[in-house]
Amino acid sequence: MEKYNITGMSCAACSARVEKAVEKLDGVTQCSVNLLTNSMMVEGTATEQEIIAAVNAAGYGAEKSGAEKESSKKDYSTQDTQLKLLKARLISSVVFLSVLMYFSMGGMLFGLTYPGIFKDNLIAIGIMQMLLSAIVMVINQKFFISAYKSLSHRAPNMDVLVSMGSLASFLYSVYALFAMTDDHMHGNHGVMHSYMHEFYFESAAMILTLITVGKMLESYSKGKTTNAIKSLMDLAPKTATVIRDGKELVIAANDVVVGDIFIITPGKSIPADGVVIEGSSCVNESALTGESLPVDKNIGDKVSAATVNQSGFLKCRATGVGEDTTLSKIVQMVSDAAATKAPIAKIADKVSGVFVPVVIVIAFVTTIVWLLCGESFGFALARGICVLVISCPCALGLATPVAIMVGNGVGAKGGILFKNSTALEQTGRIKAIALDKTGTITKGEPHVTDIVVMDGFEEDELLRIAYSLEKNSEHPLAKAVTKKCIEKEIVPYAIEDFSSLTGSGVRGIIDDVEVRGGNLRLMGESIYVEDSIVAEIEKFSAEGKTPLIFSKGDKLVGLIAAADVVKEDSFTAVEQLKKLGIKVIMLTGDNKRTAEAIGKQVGVDEVVSDVLPDGKEEAITKLKKHGIVAMVGDGINDAPALTSADVGIAIGAGTDIAIESADIVLTKSTLVDVVKAVKLSRATLKNIRENLFWAFFYNVIGIPLAAGVWIPINGWKLNPMFGAAAMSLSSVCVVVNALRLNFFKVNERKEVKQMESILKIEGMMCPHCEARVKNALEAVAGVTEAIVSHEKGEAIVKGDAIVKGDAAIDDLKKIVEAQGYKVL
Repeated sequence: MEKYNITGMSCAACSARVEKAVEKLDGVTQCSVNLLTNSMMVEGTATEQEIIAAVNAAGYGAEKSGAEKESSKKDYSTQDTQLKLLKARLISSVVFLSVLMYFSMGGMLFGLTYPGIFKDNLIAIGIMQMLLSAIVMVINQKFFISAYKSLSHRAPNMDVLVSMGSLASFLYSVYALFAMTDDHMHGNHGVMHSYMHEFYFESAAMILTLITVGKMLESYSKGKTTNAIKSLMDLAPKTATVIRDGKELVIAANDVVVGDIFIITPGKSIPADGVVIEGSSCVNESALTGESLPVDKNIGDKVSAATVNQSGFLKCRATGVGEDTTLSKIVQMVSDAAATKAPIAKIADKVSGVFVPVVIVIAFVTTIVWLLCGESFGFALARGICVLVISCPCALGLATPVAIMVGNGVGAKGGILFKNSTALEQTGRIKAIALDKTGTITKGEPHVTDIVVMDGFEEDELLRIAYSLEKNSEHPLAKAVTKKCIEKEIVPYAIEDFSSLTGSGVRGIIDDVEVRGGNLRLMGESIYVEDSIVAEIEKFSAEGKTPLIFSKGDKLVGLIAAADVVKEDSFTAVEQLKKLGIKVIMLTGDNKRTAEAIGKQVGVDEVVSDVLPDGKEEAITKLKKHGIVAMVGDGINDAPALTSADVGIAIGAGTDIAIESADIVLTKSTLVDVVKAVKLSRATLKNIRENLFWAFFYNVIGIPLAAGVWIPINGWKLNPMFGAAAMSLSSVCVVVNALRLNFFKVNERKEVKQMESILKIEGMMCPHCEARVKNALEAVAGVTEAIVSHEKGEAIVKGDAIVKGDAAIDDLKKIVEAQGYKVL
C-alpha cells in the first residue's frame, strides 16, 4: 500500500469525500483515509498522478509520503501549529465579539451610553455592528471557504450549516440597516428604533465564535498519538562494533550489512538482527516481546535489534539490517496501523448531509410561499431568514464536543486519560477486549510465590543459602529471591569463589562446602534429584512459575518458585468486563502452559500464547469479527496492536511508546480502570444522544414556527431575534445537559466482602504438604489467598467470588482431596 498526506480535511464528511473520490479510480482496490493523521493508504495499480488529481478534484490537497525516517517523522508530526492558529482565531473572535455585544446589547439591555459620534446615532451604531461582525467573519473565513468547496462538490459538511446561519443573520441585518438608513433619509425618524431589533450582527459573529470553541475542544481531544513513531525509531543503537579484516571497528549502526560479524558486550544494545556464532548470555527482549524475564542465548540462537545483552559476551552474524530488522518491522506496523485506522464518523456529520439541504429548501420554499400569498418581499425574506437563524447548527455542532470535553475532564480526575474524542466514543461500544499479560494482568516482575524445604533443613537455612548466592546476580529471578530475603531480614553467609553459570544458575563456597542454585539441569550434574521433586518442579512450571533449586554439597536444600504474579484486581476487572457483555482475551508471548495457567487464574474467555508483535496485531484483526475491539498493554511490543485496535489502552506503568500509541492512558495502572473507562464512555454516549435529540427536537418544533406555519391559525409570528434567542437557548441546554456528566462517579468503589472459609485437613505432615495444598487452592479463580498450616491441620481460604455457599466449599474439598489429603 502507498501512503499519501492529505490537507484541507476538517470533519468526517471530508475524509469520506476523499475516500469516495479515490475509490472511483480504475485500479484502486482499497482506500483508507485517516482524519486523525491526515493520511491516506491506497492499494492498487492507479498511478500517483491519478490519485493526487482525484484528491485535488475533490477539493483537497495530496502528496505522496516519503519512506525515509525524517520524512516519516514529518508525516506524523503533531498539529501544534494548527492548534496555535485556532487559538489565535478564537481569541481575536472573542475580542471583536465583546465590542460588538457592547454596541448591540449595551444600550438596549443595560442602558449604557455610547461615546462620540455613536451617541444617539443609530446609523453609526448599525454601521459599527456591521463592521465588527464582518471582521469576525473574515477572521473565521475558513468556515466559508470550506463550505463553498463542499457545496461545489455536492458534499455539504458541517461548515455549510455554520456559514449559512452566520451569513443569513448578517445579510438580514444589512438589509435592516439599509432600510433604516432609507427611512432616515426620508425623514421617518420615528421608526428607526424599531430597526435596532432587526439587527442580528451579533448572532452572525456568535455562531462562528461558538463553533470555533467546539473546533478547539475537538483539536485538544485528538492528543499526540503519532509521537509513537518517533519514539520507536529512537530505540535502535546509533553505533555498532564489527569485525572486518580481523579488526574491531566502531561504525554507525546504519552501516551494518548482512553478513557482518558484530560483537556485543554486557549492557550494550544489539544493532541488528543476527544469529549467535560465539559466546552465551542472557538477553533482555522486553523491548520487542514485553516479557520481563531475559532469554538465554547460545550458539545458533537468534538475536534482534534494540534488545539488550545483560551478562555475557556475544559474537553474532548479521542477518537482518535496516528495514529488515524486527524493530523496523514494528515501526512499519505501527505506521501502517495508524494510517489505515478508520476514524469514527461524527453523528452530526452523518445527518448534516440531509439536514443542510433540507433546511435550505425549507427556507427557500418559505420565502416563495409567502410571496405567492401576497406578502411583501421583506416579510417573506424575514420568514426565510428566520428559518435559517433558528436552525442554526450551534446545538448540533456542540452536542458531541461539549459532552466529550466534560467526559474527558471527569475521566482525567479519575486517572483515565482519553487522548481523542474517537476513543471516548468507541470505548462504550467495545465488544471484545484483548489484555496483554506481562505488566497488565500481572505485576510485570517476578515475585517469590512458593518455598519448599527438604527434610533435614529449615526455611531460614534455605533462604540464607539462596540469599548468599543470588545477591551477587543481576538476573530478575535473583532479584526476586533477594527481595524476599530482605523482607524476612535474612542474614547471608560469607561466600567465596562465586561464579555465574550462564543459562544454568550460580555457585559458590560457604564454609568450604559448595553451594549451588539454579535449574534442574545444573542440579542434575552434581546431585540426585528424586522423582517426587522433579514432579514438584514440573507442577510449578505448569502453573507458570519458575522453580530455583538450591543444594549444599551433595544434598538438596529446597526449592524457591518465582513468578510474575497476577495483580490483586485483575480477576475482579475481568469479571466486571464480562458482566458488561465484553469478550475478554489474553495475549502473551509466553508459552502455552504458562499462559493458560494465568488465564485460568483470572477467568478470561480465551488465551492466545506464543505471539510476537505481528501475531498480536493479527489476533486483533481476527477479533474484529465480534465488533469494536480494544487492546490493553504496556510494552513496546504492544504498540502495533494498540494502534491497530479500534481503542488502544495503555497502563500508566507501561513504556512511553505504548502510552504514545494508545488512545487511552490509565495513570493508576489498574485494570479496574478499564471497566470505569467503558462505563464513562457509555454515559457520555448516552449524553451525546440526548444532546442530539434535543438539537433535532428543537428544530422540529422551531422551524415550522419560524416559517410562519401558525400565522394563519392563531397569528403566531416569530421575529428573527427570538429565533436567534431560541438558537442560543438550545446551545445552553446542550451544555447544561453535558455538565451532568460531572456527577458520574469514576472512583466510586463498591465494597467487596472478602469471604473466608476454614478447611480442616488431615494428612499434611510437612511444609512440602503445605505448599501442595496452598498452590492447588490459590490456582482457583476468585481465591485471593490460602493460608495453610500442617501443624494446625487447616487451610484458611480467602476470596471475593468463589468461597460462597456449600457448593463452592464442596469444590474446594475436591481440589484438596485431589492432592491426596482428606478434608474433615
